[in-house]
Amino acid sequence: MACQSKLSKMSTKTIVITRPSGQAQQLLELLNASLLNSEVSRQDFPKIISLPLLTIVPKNDDQLTEHITVALSDADLAIFVSPNAIECVMRLLKRSWDELAKKPIPIGVMGGSSEQALRNHGIGLAGSSTSIIIPQHHEQWDSEGLWLELQKRNWDWVGRKVVIFKGEGGREWLADTLKKAGASIEPISVYSRVPLDLDSPVWEAIQEMDFSQSLWLLTSSEAVRYLGKVMKDQFLQTLHTASAICSHHQIADAAEQIGFGEVFTSEPGDTALIEAAKIWLDSSVG
Repeated sequence: MACQSKLSKMSTKTIVITRPSGQAQQLLELLNASLLNSEVSRQDFPKIISLPLLTIVPKNDDQLTEHITVALSDADLAIFVSPNAIECVMRLLKRSWDELAKKPIPIGVMGGSSEQALRNHGIGLAGSSTSIIIPQHHEQWDSEGLWLELQKRNWDWVGRKVVIFKGEGGREWLADTLKKAGASIEPISVYSRVPLDLDSPVWEAIQEMDFSQSLWLLTSSEAVRYLGKVMKDQFLQTLHTASAICSHHQIADAAEQIGFGEVFTSEPGDTALIEAAKIWLDSSVG
């Protein structure tokens, strides 16, 4: 992707969704519908761009399926770090969660999207023997919030086996915390994240937009760091005039580090991101 000597800037406000494609499409449709039902005028209606900074690539081999099956056979708790982890595991297992072990395996998740992904597979519904552990308040939808929720169970963690399904890399805070409490941890990577190719045509739309009229919805620290690298190496514009809404304070820290001029933190979840985006749009009109 070559730098342009002249940037064709548009006066139209632009909202950039940086999630992986499948998740981005859902957020884009929800955001668009919410804006259409709001008082945003046609003149002030923003352009919405999907910029999937990372692509989720599920792992798929028989050995991994066997590994997961064996790990869960004597697990006391399974933790999914994201909806992607849930989808990848269930695709590999091709069977009901309740059939995996002699006793029900409770599941810990960090947010509403993961809880919904489980329910889409029949887990946690009425009649299911599996309990779902999730932080009770939206503002606590993260690793720290899940740990606080787990502590309410007053479990003796010594010797308790916890399987954590995750992508390659990522935070290790919860695993380290559980280890310190005495649990036996088995992390299993079920997907990898591939950065958006620099030759992708979607970058052209980013090159051409007016950063001072842009709002970026950021939901991954790793994606933010990749964006910072691309901006430094490939762009003439900088992010110091752009705004960002982040779904976690650690993502906000990463956004500030790569140079975003205005960084806001919202509660996790699509609804919170959309409401924050509407507030930004209202405040920037005129």
